[in-house]
Amino acid sequence: MGKFINEFKEFAVKGNAVDMAVGVIIGGAFGKIVTSIVNDIIMPPIGWLIGGVNFSDLKVELPAVDLGVEKMEAATINYGAFIQTLIDFTIIAFCVFMLVKGINHLAKKKKKEEKKEETPATPPAPTAEEKLLTEIRDLLKQQNNK
Repeated sequence: MGKFINEFKEFAVKGNAVDMAVGVIIGGAFGKIVTSIVNDIIMPPIGWLIGGVNFSDLKVELPAVDLGVEKMEAATINYGAFIQTLIDFTIIAFCVFMLVKGINHLAKKKKKEEKKEETPATPPAPTAEEKLLTEIRDLLKQQNNK
């Protein structure tokens, strides 16, 4: 049991678990913002354009059934709420896509810069001493070959 608790502590304090927790919390808050944008800004004009329809009110009501002894209440299929959720999901997915795309672009740019720093620029031109030493070497080679 002690080993299990130690493993759990090690997992809980690792950076990945903390990063994941932060991501979940921020994701929840981001979801509320997107839901508000959809419900309060995007959907009212769409509803107005299609004749004042509020999507969350769209539903199909199934009839109540009287079984003699007991009565089954009417049930509703709330397809408007489903449409609303689909729109929320689409906007959230698009925002996450754009965020990941932006992060990947920055990471690629940073990687290019790091690679540029690693690879040396063109080698420096030889100094006058190096040129002279090269000439001496070549002359010595010519003399030894004769």
